[in-house]
Amino acid sequence: MNDQTTALGAEHAGRDGLTRRVDLPRPLLVGAYSFPHGDATSNRLLQLARCAAPHGTRTLVVNDWPCDGSLPPQRDAVAGIELITLRTRGGNRLIRMSTRLARPVRVLRAMRRRGVVRGDVSVVLLPMAMMTLGNWAMLRLVLRCPVVVDASERHDRRQFRQGWLAPYFVRHRWSTFLATRLVHRATAVSTTLGGYLEGHGLDVLVVPPQVDCDEFAQPQSPSLSDGLRLLYAGTPGRKDMLDVILRGIGRLAPQDQARVRLTIAGVTREDATDLSDLDVSVLDSVSAEVTFLGRVPRDKVLTLLSESHFSLLVRPTGGYAAHGFPSKVPESLAAGCPVLLNHTSDLATYVRDGIEGIVLGGNGPDDVRRGVERALRLRDEDWAGMSRAARERARDSFDHRAWQARVSAFLDPTG
Repeated sequence: MNDQTTALGAEHAGRDGLTRRVDLPRPLLVGAYSFPHGDATSNRLLQLARCAAPHGTRTLVVNDWPCDGSLPPQRDAVAGIELITLRTRGGNRLIRMSTRLARPVRVLRAMRRRGVVRGDVSVVLLPMAMMTLGNWAMLRLVLRCPVVVDASERHDRRQFRQGWLAPYFVRHRWSTFLATRLVHRATAVSTTLGGYLEGHGLDVLVVPPQVDCDEFAQPQSPSLSDGLRLLYAGTPGRKDMLDVILRGIGRLAPQDQARVRLTIAGVTREDATDLSDLDVSVLDSVSAEVTFLGRVPRDKVLTLLSESHFSLLVRPTGGYAAHGFPSKVPESLAAGCPVLLNHTSDLATYVRDGIEGIVLGGNGPDDVRRGVERALRLRDEDWAGMSRAARERARDSFDHRAWQARVSAFLDPTG
């Protein structure tokens, strides 16, 4: 196993390559993702790290890049954090397993090389998926500071084809079990998930998915007279009801379907029919224009949001949907793209019908049809008002700057 350490966002490096030690202790976030701009989890951790540190300090992030053949950015300075990226050469199963087992040692070694010692860290923030006995014990004992977990999901066995036997699901439930026994504080993505953790005696701060509103451009969608542009962006799996969306659009009158253009970014047509609930026969029966783009980079997703009239999201009620919070909603609002969705999780707190989006009466095909018909009847000035309200909601409720005081105070071990 050969670790390569890439230091990003360092400040005041000395002759030995080590950074000057900071005077104030600051949070440490440990990850194992395509950080900072890989997926929804990476984005959540990025914004959480930005708002975790008190004024005058920067959160230290040590991220263990996945052994999936991809390459971390060589230089990618991220405002508000100091990032150390670890990379392990090789990718076979034995190397991946040994990398996971040795992760806390490798993290501490990388910190020592940077010149970060025990007193420099005030609190360790761990994603729930990384809550293992080894990570908790090593970081807790060596750094002598509290460990706080971030819970962004609670999976349901029905999401997995193997049910209770799915290895990922077993690890997820084991991590949750450990967290409810070993730590005392947690950040949670929703009130339902927060309530679950509070029921096990944890002190919880509910923090929804955050965004950096400054990275979103002004919306550039065309006039509604040219047709309605809808966007689904993400990987539906078994959590997003793509089949219902297509069935609803397929139930529109032919003249209405002719005015609808749906773009699906994140999966190919083949993946959508193989890995989601989408029935290929339903797709074939829809006369509206449907375009599959497959996986696209984040910059492309932001461009698509700025060019769309509505983003679409339909989820089941209860279970995973109640415990989680779809990160695509804050991103869509920040782009000035209102959302067309049904209320799950805490969405009713942030998305009001006719203001930041169009709220469906349920999660059935006819609910989608009626919602799209309402969107088709909008005038450009009506939509522009919704777009402005969406951006205002994102700035007030989801921008990481709006959460800095609350998160940093919650993570302060002296508070």
